[in-house]
Amino acid sequence: ALGRAGLAGQAAITIAIFALGAAAVAGNGRRVWAAAGVLYAAALAFSVCLIRESPDVGTLAIAFLFAVVWGTDIFAYFGGRLIGGPKLWPRVSAGKTWSGTVTGVLSGAALGLATAYVGGGAEAAGWRTFLVGLVAAALSQAGDLFESSVKRRFGVKDSSSLIPGHGGVMDRLDGFIFASVFAAALGLLRGEPSVAAGLFFW
Repeated sequence: ALGRAGLAGQAAITIAIFALGAAAVAGNGRRVWAAAGVLYAAALAFSVCLIRESPDVGTLAIAFLFAVVWGTDIFAYFGGRLIGGPKLWPRVSAGKTWSGTVTGVLSGAALGLATAYVGGGAEAAGWRTFLVGLVAAALSQAGDLFESSVKRRFGVKDSSSLIPGHGGVMDRLDGFIFASVFAAALGLLRGEPSVAAGLFFW
């Protein structure tokens, strides 16, 4: 609710309070993880609401992030299968390769740029927007690795049983969490008329 109202500071304080509450009731040895879990889950809802509620290009920004993250995932898979080569981080993710990661990041950024052009015209699709897409795409891959490492840390295959056989809910959102948090932070730091506008208009 605070994210939708653009109250970033109040939202951050509220999230921190809930994180501390989760840590307080968690058992010994799990307090840090309990607090981090609240921050991790809240980061998605807060950042997406903050971006989407931008009155001018909020919808375009969300579409841009979907294009970047989905494009990265899809082309990383096919790039890795077709090109092969050295593994990116076999201890955490046995299937990811350097070739797939590079292919995915470049393709995701290109698809994001195309989405910005279709939705906002040439003014919204400059080279800086492509760089934003590159960073968001790279972070989405980092989010995927992070989720895999957390599951390995706790010895589980799925993060939940809501979507059995697909890694759980958070496994479907890991890359998007990292990309959306980056986008919201960048938009806030740039101080444009809105958070979303900060991604496209320089």
